[in-house]
Amino acid sequence: MIKVQGLTKRFGKTTVLDGIDLEIADGERIVVIGPSGTGKSTLLRCLNFLDSPEAGHISIGDLELDVATASKADILTLRRRTAFVFQNYALFANKTARENITEALIVVQNRSRADAEARADGILQETGLADKADSYPAALSGGQQQRVGIGRAMALDAQLMLFDEPTSALDPEWVGEVLDLMRRVAERRQTMLIVTHEMQFAREIADRVIFMDGGRIVEQGPPEQLFDAPQDPRTKEFLRRVG
Repeated sequence: MIKVQGLTKRFGKTTVLDGIDLEIADGERIVVIGPSGTGKSTLLRCLNFLDSPEAGHISIGDLELDVATASKADILTLRRRTAFVFQNYALFANKTARENITEALIVVQNRSRADAEARADGILQETGLADKADSYPAALSGGQQQRVGIGRAMALDAQLMLFDEPTSALDPEWVGEVLDLMRRVAERRQTMLIVTHEMQFAREIADRVIFMDGGRIVEQGPPEQLFDAPQDPRTKEFLRRVG
């Protein structure tokens, strides 16, 4: 179980997250939608301290922390329980596909190189990239780079996988292969929190859809409820515009 209480983030005088409360059950797949600039990506980044929130509490399993007083050890433990998939891939340009996956296994999880490489090779097989193990990011398509990024997150066996608009930087021809891989991850009942503009994908994959606006959770529910019978006027207007 992941529990978030009162999560607040400000940039200068602008409040980007305004006291977010959220619970995620083990194995639950949640998709977050909403207008640009409403705090969706910041929510993900605060959940593993890529951005440091000002206030609130985060619990993952038996780890409970007050974000205002969290120690470096607390933050490291939190990061070990989460895995992040970035919209711009965030691969190391000077490392091969295999090395991009092994890096965190060796540095964060203290695995031996042999163990990390065996794990990476298994992940590359699963993601359909076994023949690209020794390729550098510059030699990969956008879709292949993002599949390496997702594979890197898969390899960590994290309690929570965070996806920050994973298809937004892709050419349309590569979107399908990345969404297909995410569907395969979801089928394992991996706990996932996904920010996306892919509404049909959200309808297919989500156990719950959250609509955010103005740094707050406005409405949430099963996809068929939120998409087909939204209650809040802001949700209705957003879906009208993107539909």
